[in-house]
Amino acid sequence: MQDKERRIEQEPGPSPGPAALNRAHWEALARVHGQDEYYDEDAVVGGASSLHEPELALAGAVAGLDLLHLQCHIGHDTVSWARMGARATGVDFSAAAVARARELAARTGVDARFVEADVLDLPGELHRAFDLAVATYGALCWIGDLPGWARSAAAALRPGGRLVLVDLHPLYLMVASVDPLVLDFPYADAGPIPDDSPGSYADPQAEVAATGTVQWAHSLGEVVTAVAGAGLRVETLVEHVETDTDHRGGILERGADGRVRWRCSGQDLPILFGLAASKPA
Repeated sequence: MQDKERRIEQEPGPSPGPAALNRAHWEALARVHGQDEYYDEDAVVGGASSLHEPELALAGAVAGLDLLHLQCHIGHDTVSWARMGARATGVDFSAAAVARARELAARTGVDARFVEADVLDLPGELHRAFDLAVATYGALCWIGDLPGWARSAAAALRPGGRLVLVDLHPLYLMVASVDPLVLDFPYADAGPIPDDSPGSYADPQAEVAATGTVQWAHSLGEVVTAVAGAGLRVETLVEHVETDTDHRGGILERGADGRVRWRCSGQDLPILFGLAASKPA
């Protein structure tokens, strides 16, 4: 998930491999995020929630649930879920992000746990330990092995547990700019896609030490198939043509009613999708 000035190369780059490049990038992001409009840490410390309508609607009441926040980054959402009464655990592959998340939990006095781990290789202690697993906003474009991601999420759930996924719609991820309409990213899996965009989706002007990354495209059909293939029963799939936030860093304009829409030739196109699936009891 990058800003509208991202530059895509068609050939995979040399070593280091995608995992090392992406980890270095997210280590760097963890050091610069927090004082921008997207990640307003002072607001979270002051009691604000970082959660949004789509995931709240799909998750429902979370009080008393064991909740796993996949790819939790610097912990804002994990803390927000915990404030709603969940026993929340955040997991992220960035040591710097986990350290920042633990500092946030300490500052807020919220009882949330954070684990440094690759989402594709969760430690055994996290298996069959959760009632709800949540991943949101820019999660899947960093995953090359989508079926493996779905199997890992399913493994973390107890029988009867649920997965809630809210992410950028693959059609919207294709977009470099809306006026004029320029597409620079595939709709479906086209293999690893190197990217050397400057800045951050949270702050395009941020000085990010490691900018080289590798991303992957996943169609909506590929996502649903991966989740179903992991043994989960898909219960809800919704596509959102309006939201409260542009999670791609300002490509879309906010309307007079405060809502964000992607309008093309007078029609609203999907910006987000939400999926809820359950593990058979």
